Amino acid sequence: MLFNSLIFTVFLPIVFIGYWIIPQRFRNYFLLIASYYFYFTYNPYFLLLLIGTSAFDFWCAKQIQNVPDRKKLYLYLSIVSNIGVLAAFKYSAFFFNSGVQLINNASGSSYSLMESLIIPAGLSFYTLQSLSYTIDVYRGKYKPNDTLYDFLLYVSFFPHMVAGPIVRYNTLMPQLKAVSYFKNIDWGSLARLTIWGYFKKMVIADNLSEVVTQVFNEPQYYNGFQFLLAGAMFVIQVYCDLSGYSDIATGVAKLFNINLSLNWRRPLLSSSLQEFWTRNHISITTWFRDYLYIGLGGNRVSYTRWMFNIFLVFLISGLWHGANFTFVIWGAMHGTMYLLEIFVKKTFPSFKAPRMIGWLYLLSFHTLSLIAFRANSTADLSYMYRHIFSTEFFGHNVFSLFQSGSQCWMLFFLCLFLFVKEFNEEFALINRFPLLYKNLKPAFYMILVWILFMIGDFNANTFIYFQF
Repeated sequence: MLFNSLIFTVFLPIVFIGYWIIPQRFRNYFLLIASYYFYFTYNPYFLLLLIGTSAFDFWCAKQIQNVPDRKKLYLYLSIVSNIGVLAAFKYSAFFFNSGVQLINNASGSSYSLMESLIIPAGLSFYTLQSLSYTIDVYRGKYKPNDTLYDFLLYVSFFPHMVAGPIVRYNTLMPQLKAVSYFKNIDWGSLARLTIWGYFKKMVIADNLSEVVTQVFNEPQYYNGFQFLLAGAMFVIQVYCDLSGYSDIATGVAKLFNINLSLNWRRPLLSSSLQEFWTRNHISITTWFRDYLYIGLGGNRVSYTRWMFNIFLVFLISGLWHGANFTFVIWGAMHGTMYLLEIFVKKTFPSFKAPRMIGWLYLLSFHTLSLIAFRANSTADLSYMYRHIFSTEFFGHNVFSLFQSGSQCWMLFFLCLFLFVKEFNEEFALINRFPLLYKNLKPAFYMILVWILFMIGDFNANTFIYFQF
């Protein structure tokens, strides 16, 4: 079930009404059943996988507490089972086909390749959330004193389960257990978050997707300038798609008096890659920091090993996004540039570039790296980079990627509109005029709703992270 689907407009009011009319002691059971139905609509069989992996992690956490002398064994069981499920569904075809291609190249034979498996929706997200609980219990941060039903709801709470944010146990579980009152619903935040989230997804991201998809699916028809332009549009598309989902999820959760973690903090206004990764997809970034980077030793190792740890985290995070060498290249690019920034900062501690220069550098690099992220294959990526960095950068009719001049201008103004809103939020410009802010805010969101129905894409396009 998608947030932007027709069935969700029926599902959500039913769940909302049912949740508040039943007695408090039954609400979490009802919410768990609703969350499982939400997931059931994607693929009924994968619901069993969700329940099975969650229940197994819960059992491992209990065993870590009950059998302390063997707690490392149960931690490894949890890690191996989760990574095994990820590997089976996301990477089995990738590794099999890579091996087959190596054999074919070496022997001149032609073994057949394996089709990609259907990836369960949200697999990468709910496994990380469930796994973080087991690791934290092992580290002694929490005691696994919850019931199985509480834990299953913690993992599968439907607003955030499929594409984040990944919410930590100490943030979400106390809210699920707290007594909640209808009168405490934050209707204002609910309206602002959901309207802006739907606007970013259905108006900005989905309209940009029409152009971006055609360029990356048929790169042979475009030139270097068009690849850069499509890459820049994909930067905005992926941000609006992912942050739009988080905004909607956060807004919907408020219907049940649940506050989800902050996941995006205007990353496209960053002036360095290090700053970018403190603002971009915060729940994923902090997960890799707390459970992978620290697990590798963090900065409590030699300088060389520390640099290696950083680079490895970026490589693994790239592969986490998808089973394709293009994602590994994206991760390697970010790891390399991140280390270069550390080297420059250490070598020239007094150097500080003007913020505008840093911002242009960040956007330029981010655009080039996301071309790798979006490319369908390494062959397509090589083709695009060759044309971007060639003397034939400009080709004939550089704006032929747009269907019409009106589409070009519409996308331009939508991107400009996004920038103005983000810039205003970053520096709280209109907030300096309280009376103006108070009067304009309702009108602003009413205009967003009007634009949403005028040019929004109501085809229930999937969210980008559903494929991860």
